[in-house]
Amino acid sequence: MSVDLSTTYLGLTLRSPLVVGAAAPLTEDLDQLKAFEDAGAAAVVLHSLFEEQIEQEQLDLHHHAMHGAESYGEALSYLPEPSLFHVGHELYLRHIEQARARVALPIIASLNGTSPGQWVRFARQIEQAGADALELNIYSLPTDPELSSAAIENQVEEIVREVRTEVKLPLAVKLSPFFTNLSAMARRLVEAGADGLVLFNRFYQPDIDIEELEVRPNLLLSTPHDLRLPLRWIALLHGRLQADLAASGGVHRGTDVVRLLMAGASITQVVGSLLRHGPARLASLEEELAVWLQEHDYATVRELVGCMSQQRCPNPSDYERAQYMRAIQSYRPADAAAALGPW
Repeated sequence: MSVDLSTTYLGLTLRSPLVVGAAAPLTEDLDQLKAFEDAGAAAVVLHSLFEEQIEQEQLDLHHHAMHGAESYGEALSYLPEPSLFHVGHELYLRHIEQARARVALPIIASLNGTSPGQWVRFARQIEQAGADALELNIYSLPTDPELSSAAIENQVEEIVREVRTEVKLPLAVKLSPFFTNLSAMARRLVEAGADGLVLFNRFYQPDIDIEELEVRPNLLLSTPHDLRLPLRWIALLHGRLQADLAASGGVHRGTDVVRLLMAGASITQVVGSLLRHGPARLASLEEELAVWLQEHDYATVRELVGCMSQQRCPNPSDYERAQYMRAIQSYRPADAAAALGPW
């Protein structure tokens, strides 16, 4: 029996749910993008362009433009060559154009920012460069005790509304789980113009070098356990929003994809497994997914999507607080080790 793995996401028809997630080591090289296409990737989310990069370029431009402004008019050498202006975001736009010419994969660009402003209007240039969709990666670490949660949420919503006014591209928002009421926030963002939500962002967390007394980066790749949080929230949101849901974090095996699709995800983004094993891992994941579907008599991926969401699973309370007591009482160390399995 042949299996149809195709799905839809942000209005795009994809060959499978397996999408390469945003990570610079995976997506900044054109040869690597071609390798992902050859391995069966359904789409690729490019690494993010950060708000801070664009702001720094604007500061650099202002500095060069003003440097020597009071000197005599013939001192044209004070002005840098135009190629020095906005190098970062121009390179990003060029990367989109080159990727569009090199591969047939849908290209989803990514913007990472924290507040409304000039960077938001860069979304229009991303659209003109040929991106098929845009993912907004909105996150900041609130440390101001005077800044209320309502103000933070209003700011996130404002960013989505501003970007929606700039582009007609399909628009996804990559969320953190750190909202007082994630369901309410999700609904607000969809109403503001988001066509999809990506759950969730995995954040860089610093570490302390206790010998050198320095704060240092310590990037930890995901494990299969990390899919539990997006799985739960995708299951809770599926069927309650007019938006596609994408899972991000913890996808290392074909059965991980199965569980997230059952919860209600349209696609699963893969990063950690590809960083560990390379593009060929995509082909293995696709084969594992297809074999599972065949063994369980599913003809299409679409039959899976949402079949175990909260609205459709036999016991909806399993996704809520009542399940906590049962989980604690039934815990067995051996069962936990078996659940992790090889990855």
